[in-house]
Amino acid sequence: MISRRTWLLSLAATPLAVSACATGTADPAAAPAAAPSGAAGGVDTSPAQTGRVTAQAVPEIAATVPQAVRDRGTLVIGTTGNGAPPLSFKADDDKTVIGIEPDIALLVAGVLGLEPDVRATSWENLFLSVDSGQFDVGFSNITVTEERKEKYDFASYRVDTLAWEVAKDSEISTIAGPAGVAGLTVSVGSGTNQEKVLLDWNRQNEAAGREPAAIQYYQQASDTYLALKSGRIQANFGPNPTAAYHALVAGDTKIVGTVPGGGTIQADIAAMTKKDDGLVQALAAALDHLIAGGQYAATLKRWNLANEAVPQSQVNPPGLPKTA
Repeated sequence: MISRRTWLLSLAATPLAVSACATGTADPAAAPAAAPSGAAGGVDTSPAQTGRVTAQAVPEIAATVPQAVRDRGTLVIGTTGNGAPPLSFKADDDKTVIGIEPDIALLVAGVLGLEPDVRATSWENLFLSVDSGQFDVGFSNITVTEERKEKYDFASYRVDTLAWEVAKDSEISTIAGPAGVAGLTVSVGSGTNQEKVLLDWNRQNEAAGREPAAIQYYQQASDTYLALKSGRIQANFGPNPTAAYHALVAGDTKIVGTVPGGGTIQADIAAMTKKDDGLVQALAAALDHLIAGGQYAATLKRWNLANEAVPQSQVNPPGLPKTA
């Protein structure tokens, strides 16, 4: 397995010329800035993150934080930290967690007047740790679903879009629905929303007499891309920001289709807290303050995700429906 540092440095050979989201483009009038030390394709991947946007405490919002959290003085933030850019991933030191998800979390902590305590964990343990109270909040590209809302509260901050990524020399040109993956060998993250979408597509393929996709699972992004490059899989289904970032910066893959987070239903990415613990309203208020103040937009732009912005944070917005 290649290290996170090796994988990131391998991306640096290709400039990041357009937006990391498949439907967006960079401002053609903007002159390219000098890449900081540790930059991959013009995006800062150093542990220092000198260009990170910051926010000051807002006392009236901070006062709405549950007393126990205020007394402790820290916001314990859970994030996977082992994914691929630009979500939540390891910096060039293979240790520091950086990306859009921790950046939004740090901004929220700043508004709430709390010291951020970012803890990297596995996807599965993230939910368990929030449920047990070990983490105050999860920021890790978490999709709001009706099933999850039974155990957790959510404050939305980004639109959820999924993407199909294939090798650049692949003969696959479009994946627009279930028929597009029939008979293919593909990868997807275990326990993720995109897995639910893919499993539903397989059921539709079987009902239509088509061969379902064969699914393989990988824990690390580097393993997924090695499998894609070697031909062990023909496509990967994952978050659009991650797929588009890799396709543009590495240059060895391409996006052949994007899908709303719910397959046919638009979904939201949100901060997740334990149900009824009293924190979610403060999170939403902090996010709304950041949206109004411009720090939110600046942070999305920094990671080339401006077209995934939301106009305001919603507490427990409609989630993806339960599956049978």
